[in-house]
Amino acid sequence: MLGMNLDDALAFWYGRIDYERRSPKPGDLKLDRMRSLLRGLGDPHLRIRTVHVAGTKGKGSTSAMLAETLRRAGYRVGLFTSPHLVSVTERMQVNGQPITPAELIARMQDVRPVVEAMTRSGEGNAPTFFEVGTAVGFLHFVCRNVDVAVIEVGLGGRFDSTNVVQPMVSVITSISFDHMAQLGNTLTLIAREKAGIIKPGRPVVATMTAEEARAVVISTAAERGSRLSLIDRDFTGRYLPSTEPLLRPARVAVQTSRSWPPMELALLGEHQAQNAAGVVKTVELLTEQGLTIPDSAVAAGLGQVRWPARMEIMGRRPLVVLDCAHNVASVQAMAETFHHTLPVKGMRRLIFAASADKDVPGMLRVLAPHFDAFTLTRFAENPRSVDPQQLADWLRPQIDGRPMTIVMDAPQAWQQVWEQAKPDDGIGIVGSVFLAGELRNRVLADCQAGHPSQG
Repeated sequence: MLGMNLDDALAFWYGRIDYERRSPKPGDLKLDRMRSLLRGLGDPHLRIRTVHVAGTKGKGSTSAMLAETLRRAGYRVGLFTSPHLVSVTERMQVNGQPITPAELIARMQDVRPVVEAMTRSGEGNAPTFFEVGTAVGFLHFVCRNVDVAVIEVGLGGRFDSTNVVQPMVSVITSISFDHMAQLGNTLTLIAREKAGIIKPGRPVVATMTAEEARAVVISTAAERGSRLSLIDRDFTGRYLPSTEPLLRPARVAVQTSRSWPPMELALLGEHQAQNAAGVVKTVELLTEQGLTIPDSAVAAGLGQVRWPARMEIMGRRPLVVLDCAHNVASVQAMAETFHHTLPVKGMRRLIFAASADKDVPGMLRVLAPHFDAFTLTRFAENPRSVDPQQLADWLRPQIDGRPMTIVMDAPQAWQQVWEQAKPDDGIGIVGSVFLAGELRNRVLADCQAGHPSQG
């Protein structure tokens, strides 16, 4: 395998079956291949301490806050997340730095012979894109000698490729409807898949509030002898809004067995209070297992974390917010935060694109009351993007004649809205991580250069 360069490494990786581009069938999700792949690599996942995070909404923000907290406590911290925004190297980070091209090449050279041997062994044994990426992540964390790695679930939990770890703590965030074809069409079924990350005898922190989901997590934890810490029962997080959200962050007051002093929240939105509370409770459980995490590190982790495309303010005049919300619950949180928390005196403008396997009509119903003008588009990086004409058919009955525009190219859609907006307007970009990733660098550059009205 000598002589592999970055293009070779990426071509090999992207040559695997990719369920982020083609939605998997329920039978496609299993752990046998992942375990075989890792066994061929010396089981790197068992050589690192981990925290495992699942959920429909909030798992990425929770993972980022927890990783930043541990880093501020002086640990070398791995963070594995998916999908990526701009570069695939974002998926595996150590102390906030993505894997380098040289490291990616080296790890892919380690993985490739095992993958090729498995592929030759028979139909159905070929590791997928996500399985290969997960293995590379575990190898990277071992090679970088991380003290602890925060591992975000990709899809579901029970059969997700990451569900091979034996975590110090499992965390399950908000549970709502998403990936119903793979996980089930009731909250009970979806929660059962998420609760699949609960390991016998290992503590679990849960921040969901839906009663159906809570019941499943409570029963699963009891069956597996896992100590459960449940929000609004064993700990709470109270949101303390800012009167000037663009100048001063909101805060959260967390109550566990102790009263934590109010701490700043770098991530926007009332829903971040429950994520932050889950992080604080997780920290307490990690300290019980020997980690040293001072209160100052927790405050810094919550108050100074940076997590792109999660209610990310890109510009202020006009206000531009980029968010990768891609299901009904996360879009609801985005819309309410955008409408009720952020000061917009002018028009509220929406740029929207979405993947076909989502409840797109439901997302549009949630967004419609909160915006004054709508630009519908599609992203080029993933074939699951919904035709904007179809988006228009779903949205039109919801908007009572408010202006709606179809632009087939996402960068062109952004440019058009950016040029039309007045300094007092607000622009929300939402609907998919693929849309956010396609536009983020361009939006950031335009906002930093300044609005045309300022020229």
